[in-house]
Amino acid sequence: MESNVIYPVKDRPLRIAVLGSTRGTDLQAIIDSIKSGELYAEIVCVISDRRNAYILERARMNGIEAIFIDPKGLSREEYDKIIVGELEKRGPIDLVLLIGYMRILSKFFVDRFRWRILNIHPSLLPAFSGGMDLEVHKAILDYGVKVTGCTLHFVDEGVDTGPILIQKVVEVSDDDTPLTLKAKVQEKEQEALIEAIKIFQERIIRIEGRRVKILNYG
Repeated sequence: MESNVIYPVKDRPLRIAVLGSTRGTDLQAIIDSIKSGELYAEIVCVISDRRNAYILERARMNGIEAIFIDPKGLSREEYDKIIVGELEKRGPIDLVLLIGYMRILSKFFVDRFRWRILNIHPSLLPAFSGGMDLEVHKAILDYGVKVTGCTLHFVDEGVDTGPILIQKVVEVSDDDTPLTLKAKVQEKEQEALIEAIKIFQERIIRIEGRRVKILNYG
């Protein structure tokens, strides 16, 4: 079985790039944790495929470089090559976080940052994979499940198919709506993202097939 090992970044702040298409609520929790000193990290830039995505404004308000790249007329790989070029200008990039990113990454992008890309998904994968945002929470309520949550996983060439790093559980209440459930799950998303950044700072990650093992360093 193939084994991949990721060693922590110890001698400097962890350098993070964020890709997002929506409001970037989870991003704010990371920004706040960096400002408070809880995380030894820096957000190098935030890139969006939507000019008016609030995640870009959130970045600007916090002194982070915000970049809009228009995907119109470009293939998936052509678009991703532009993003990779922007990231390489600002390298090194230790971690790429997808926060509400509405595009599927090309193999070119995944190969360039293999095992350095994490996506946060608002369900307990593999259940309710493939959807986005409120449509996932509506599907969960329609199905009548009693627990849901979020999954932070490594990104591969598929959709919501990469090895799982962290999962957090949320109970579903009888009076939940897609909006109330989203709010509860987002709290756990933020916890998962902060926990993951600490892991990349402090621990060894070993990926064996679909299993992710978090090991002590030193």
